[in-house]
Amino acid sequence: MVIPQKRWKTLRRQGYKPRDYYEKDEELHQVLTQIGSGVFNPEEPGRYRDLVDSLINFGDHYQVLADYRSYVDCQDKVDELYRCPEEWTTKTMLNIANMGYFSSDRTIKEYAENIWHIDPVRL
Repeated sequence: MVIPQKRWKTLRRQGYKPRDYYEKDEELHQVLTQIGSGVFNPEEPGRYRDLVDSLINFGDHYQVLADYRSYVDCQDKVDELYRCPEEWTTKTMLNIANMGYFSSDRTIKEYAENIWHIDPVRL
């Protein structure tokens, strides 16, 4: 789940403050603190500090922190669904069956034709 474009633009126009999300969401705060302090990479504890700083203190250009809660909520729904094997299998099969339209071959072909305006080359 991502922020709808209209809300994204509104947040940016009103002055998006990523630190507010960091301070108000205890779980998000804990996750970013752990990442920034090297919990997941003890051999290089400062490796992700700049990344965390860019999210909290330097604008979070893509508004990742604003999306965090909706991602977690969605994952919770996925986890719940996974505990229902029959329904999980049905939805998984439907998802796979509907993926054909989103193939990389089709996407690349559309980009070549509509964006890059190039012809395919036979190999």
